[in-house]
Amino acid sequence: MTEKLKVGLIFGGRSGEHEISLLSARSVMDAMDRSKYEVCQIGITHQGHWLSGSEVLEAFERGQVEHLETVAIFAEPGMGRSFRWAEGRALEMIHELDVIFPVLHGTYGEDGTIQGLLELADIAYVGAGVLASAVAMDKCLFKQVMRANDIRTVDWTLILSTELQDEMDEVIRRAESVASYPLFTKPANLGSSVGISKCRNRSDLMEGMLEAARYDRRILVEQGLEAREIEVSVLGNEYPEASIAGEVVPGDEFYSYRAKYKDDTSELHIPASIDKEIEQEAQEMAVEAFQAIDGAGMARVDFLLDRETGTLYMNEINTIPGFTKISMYPKLWEASGLPYPDLLDRLIELAFMRQEQKESLVRVYEGEA
Repeated sequence: MTEKLKVGLIFGGRSGEHEISLLSARSVMDAMDRSKYEVCQIGITHQGHWLSGSEVLEAFERGQVEHLETVAIFAEPGMGRSFRWAEGRALEMIHELDVIFPVLHGTYGEDGTIQGLLELADIAYVGAGVLASAVAMDKCLFKQVMRANDIRTVDWTLILSTELQDEMDEVIRRAESVASYPLFTKPANLGSSVGISKCRNRSDLMEGMLEAARYDRRILVEQGLEAREIEVSVLGNEYPEASIAGEVVPGDEFYSYRAKYKDDTSELHIPASIDKEIEQEAQEMAVEAFQAIDGAGMARVDFLLDRETGTLYMNEINTIPGFTKISMYPKLWEASGLPYPDLLDRLIELAFMRQEQKESLVRVYEGEA
């Protein structure tokens, strides 16, 4: 019998998307083939404490983590293991891991930080590396990279939270110069629609920027379109593939946190009811954007399709997309012929392929002979 791969599933995290991470982790846990994988659960609390032990995910779901033990993964090559410790006690290894599957949405999980730790530890992990994670996570930087690659985005501007305190009049002038109302205000480094506001006037704009500033020091003010929300899933490393396109029909004014996770009024249309030419354009743009940021493993790519002009705009890339049972990323691949368990297999395979590439690189320069 082939020995099972030990997969470190990391979830929770210091993010406004902590609860969504738990939902994603539950779906991944339920779908993972236990004849192939031994799943080692590691949960990170809102305060950043790493915990493991018995029924970790269940404990996080209940909010009762007192019985769990503190664990750590060390940033040292060859130490692809997790350790537990307590005061006055020596370190004790509890997991020897083959690959890490981070299901950490938002800051400190999707932004390149945990990827940096895993790079230092020299262990295979699912998903994008440090660079792609960081670029995709920051909505303003991502738009700059898209425009540098001639990929169409709506107009926008960047506001710093310190400017709201010191230069509000100038900030309002700059924000209103982006486009006519409505405008959207968003934290630059967050997902799941947390902290996003649709602003119809100056009063809304001020409130929206202040709301976004609660979550990030960088704030995006963006042109609002009367648009359809089209999504494509991407899978692969150097030669990524795009799924069929889907459409989100929000039950709210836009695809808000409530519309995504709190009620059943939003609809996911798979496949999207769009012309084949538009679907092909979305697929090509998704792959091009994925490659432009040096993506790896997976991404969900979101578009805005202007109802009036039929123009397709790149909105954002999510390098650790939602993995809940109702999330677009796995549903699009299922509709494209790749069931959820097989998708997980492929992601883990891609993680090992990327790790093999890194291990083949020369790390010591010996100079010319």
